[in-house]
Amino acid sequence: MTKSTLLVLVNWNSFEFTDQCLVSLSYCNQSLFDVVVVDNGSNDGSGEQLKKQHPEIILIPSLSNLGFAGGNNLGIKYAIEQQYTYVMLLNNDTFVEPDFLDVLVDYMNQHPEAGVIQSKIYFNHNRKLLWNAGSYFNRWITLPVTLGYMRTDKPKYNSIKEVDWITGCAFFARTDVIKQSGMLNEKFFIYFEDVDLSFRIKKLGYQLIYHPKSVVYHISGMSNKSKTKQKEGYVHPYVRYLNQRNRIWFVKKYIHPYFILPTIFYHTLYSLAVMVYFLLRGRFKKLSAFLQGTKEGILDSL
Repeated sequence: MTKSTLLVLVNWNSFEFTDQCLVSLSYCNQSLFDVVVVDNGSNDGSGEQLKKQHPEIILIPSLSNLGFAGGNNLGIKYAIEQQYTYVMLLNNDTFVEPDFLDVLVDYMNQHPEAGVIQSKIYFNHNRKLLWNAGSYFNRWITLPVTLGYMRTDKPKYNSIKEVDWITGCAFFARTDVIKQSGMLNEKFFIYFEDVDLSFRIKKLGYQLIYHPKSVVYHISGMSNKSKTKQKEGYVHPYVRYLNQRNRIWFVKKYIHPYFILPTIFYHTLYSLAVMVYFLLRGRFKKLSAFLQGTKEGILDSL
């Protein structure tokens, strides 16, 4: 094994998106990386179809859907076992610039203090509109925040900088660091697991870096939205359950004693606003799922 990097894509019944991502990656520097596609319990044959269409990929099948965390962990485990220097989690609904990986590898090779690095991410439907230009953590209300979301590009988003956490959409890490920190917490399934892992890596003393010269385009929300609007909207109620449960778990784990009151105030106000919205829109399944997530978040823990 001479390539330094393993890219991990998780596929779940989404041949079209994963196929487009793999085609995009085919224009990149092939000497740098291999690609693992984790077929995450698909029931439409898309995993086998992807392997037939792209015989160069390493296909890891999972009999069940392990979520974003569990699916990516299969790829991370493979990267560690095969002794790749770097592993990158890349959403399968992305397109990349041909040099996006060269930029990340070059920076990591020159900066041993960096543990994880991410690309600048635009929306794919409007490639002038930002999806993620770095992230920070608002300690006052125990909330991870994405910089630049839904904004047009500006000079302030064009500097390499240290950030508080890295999105799982484009999470480029040293495998040796992951061995120290542990992998994604699979109890999250999806949502907040990338922030949690970022915090664990930062606690070890490594820097988390945002690099704007590495560019990715993200379709966004592909795995949790229906193509047509239903009575409950586009987003499945289960998504609301997971997001609310994980939000509370995250707050319980990372809240600072000094900021308990503003945190409780903010998240209570947020929850009430969401519940009122669901009531007014008649989205009772989402309301029920949100309440269940709230209950489990409070009573259960990581």
